[in-house]
Amino acid sequence: MSSLTDRYLAATLRAVPAPRREEIATELRGSIEDMIEGRTDAGRDAATAEREVLNELGNPDRLAARYADRRLQLIGPTYYLHWQRLLRLLLTFVPALVGTIVGVAQAATGKDLVPAITSGFGTAFEVAIQVTFWVTLTFAIIERADPSLKLPAWTVDQLPEVPAKQDMTLTDIAASVALLLFTAAFLPWQHFWSWAKIDGERIPLLDPALWRSWLPVLMAVLLAGVVFELVKYRVGRWTWPLVAVKAALDLAFSVPVVWLLADDRLLNPDLVERFAWLQDEGNRQSITLIAIITTVVVLVWDLIDSGVKARRAG
Repeated sequence: MSSLTDRYLAATLRAVPAPRREEIATELRGSIEDMIEGRTDAGRDAATAEREVLNELGNPDRLAARYADRRLQLIGPTYYLHWQRLLRLLLTFVPALVGTIVGVAQAATGKDLVPAITSGFGTAFEVAIQVTFWVTLTFAIIERADPSLKLPAWTVDQLPEVPAKQDMTLTDIAASVALLLFTAAFLPWQHFWSWAKIDGERIPLLDPALWRSWLPVLMAVLLAGVVFELVKYRVGRWTWPLVAVKAALDLAFSVPVVWLLADDRLLNPDLVERFAWLQDEGNRQSITLIAIITTVVVLVWDLIDSGVKARRAG
């Protein structure tokens, strides 16, 4: 027997359990010899027959896996769809949520806006990698441990409804998320990097005292709105529960803003004192009235629009 067969046997046996190597070696060598003999009896050259037989047997690692009854996939068909569904769900919102929180938190603590945004994106990327790794590792362990998990069997009841019309696109969702993130980033930006300056000193646009009360609440509502947009895109169409959540988020943001505007507590008093145009009561009331009307109109339009889309989708 030439060295090709010996090399093939050695490559195969090193990947099988030690207690079975002698048994497998005897069986495999006998099979190879029989296959070569069959080809030489048909008039084939012995060296050519041996090469053809070994090529036909294939990769020795794959053959060893069959002998050892070892899976050659990280996650097999039993758990693959469950792994895919869970991973998609987590990647839909976890990296974006964590990255946004980190970016906004760094901006709120005085870090420059560009580094804060970069840090947020970097954190989101790292979180996506970590989520993918740990979910995959968990399912790979389950696959090899092969526990008797009683996973629910698929039934036709799990078929999704066919939406009458796609009322949302990825572009729309991306625009909404960008607007929410921009608004959330504006709140710390106007405090640390306001365009309003007096004698080289930056003046926050909004009352700094609100950081102890309403501004953190408004930022939390905006971040919740980002999660809502991602969930909405995942659902794929407007539903009445989504309309209810959207209405709650809109009211949670609009009502405090309107109340602060009406109570003349939104603008920074130092800003008003240092700009003569804002000191005029009539000018300030005009700005307040326009801001309140705009906020209410946007709120009502948003509620009506989402309700109409939910009714059309239903």
